[in-house]
Amino acid sequence: MSGDVYRREESPMRIRQLAVALLVLLAVISSASTQAAKAPLALCKADAERMCGGIAPGDGKIIACLKQHKDEVSVGCAKALKALKAKRERNSE
Repeated sequence: MSGDVYRREESPMRIRQLAVALLVLLAVISSASTQAAKAPLALCKADAERMCGGIAPGDGKIIACLKQHKDEVSVGCAKALKALKAKRERNSE
């Protein structure tokens, strides 16, 4: 009988622990996807500084510069540029 009391007390505690773990996991996943959505070209920052440092930002000039150097950008930046292009194509349809 004392084992039953222990299980009843343990169960709500275990559920709380699992709920907290789930909330933390969701927060981390949400944060990562939000950052990616807000700054899809964040992976291009170093490339832009290196290859397009003399270009004043605005009117898509940096993106145009990166596209001109598409064979020289990092893998992450190339993927970000490709994703941006696909997004723009979807939005224009």
